[in-house]
Amino acid sequence: MKKILNIVCVDDEKIVLDSLNSQLTRNFGNSYNYEFAESAEEALAIINELRNDDEEVIYVVISDWLMPGMKGDELLEQVRAKVKNVKTILLTGHVDNTVIKAIEQRKNGGIRCIYKPWNEKELVYLITE
Repeated sequence: MKKILNIVCVDDEKIVLDSLNSQLTRNFGNSYNYEFAESAEEALAIINELRNDDEEVIYVVISDWLMPGMKGDELLEQVRAKVKNVKTILLTGHVDNTVIKAIEQRKNGGIRCIYKPWNEKELVYLITE
């Protein structure tokens, strides 16, 4: 039975989610299933649902950093604790290089960071590397 690979995108701005949807679809087509959440809580619910299905694999989680309720790096750390071999990418327009370096170095560099507005080629590279 073939596993379904999922990319979960989290941002409290719908325009960002729409942009991610457009770019992911353009670059990967139907290779992945795309899930979108407007909050960390909604994302965790989606991730828990996907984890309960044996055919589903959470391949990548892309999250905004500054969201109401929970920061993106906290969300991605929770995801990394629950899901093995998941790629985590933090989108940010709100923190400086020092904070990004600290986030990337926690968890042995498991969380990658890119700035808004991001470069589509860089996003694709981070997903496929």
